[in-house]
Amino acid sequence: MPHLDVYDIEKKKVGEIDLSDLIFGSEVNEHLIHEVVKMQLANRRAGTAKTKTRAEVSGGNAKPWKQKGTGRARSGANTSPIWVRGGSAFGPKPRDYSYLVPKKVRRGALRSALSMKVNEGKIWIIKDFDLNEIKTSKALEILKRFDAEKALFVSHKELVNFEMSSRNLRKFKVIRPQGLNVYDILAYDKLLILESTASAFEGDVKGEVSE
Repeated sequence: MPHLDVYDIEKKKVGEIDLSDLIFGSEVNEHLIHEVVKMQLANRRAGTAKTKTRAEVSGGNAKPWKQKGTGRARSGANTSPIWVRGGSAFGPKPRDYSYLVPKKVRRGALRSALSMKVNEGKIWIIKDFDLNEIKTSKALEILKRFDAEKALFVSHKELVNFEMSSRNLRKFKVIRPQGLNVYDILAYDKLLILESTASAFEGDVKGEVSE
């Protein structure tokens, strides 16, 4: 069972916490992680790329020249793909790239990603707090103490002042347990979890996993 220290915002140890073996101590399965990240990236694709076919480009109302007698190759329309400004023969069309992998795979990948962060020593448990004012520099000071300028902060409750103070930090993101996903865990170097979020957080991970 993973056993982590709990720190206050001054980075002073104030306690300890035991995390679930099922979620934070499972075997890391890189294949599951790969499958889920690939799914998430596919689901983010817009799929709006499109080119015009010969039926959609302008022109084509008249035969460019007569069929025979000119010495040139026969041609029926200036919208042909072989003409400059002609239509595209096999261009992209709008499509939906999204798909789903089984729920068990998504849950397994999330457990693997969290366990990997524990193994790497990149999870910090932070005692409940909030700032007494909205100030970006104060939020940044806290993150620098934990060497977590590029971090994902998981909290089940709204920390109004802290969240508003950190919203302009480009490499920092606050997320609810229900929205935690494999891609974000891997994209951010450190994972900060509010102490009171741990038990509720485990329930959300055991349940439906964000896609």
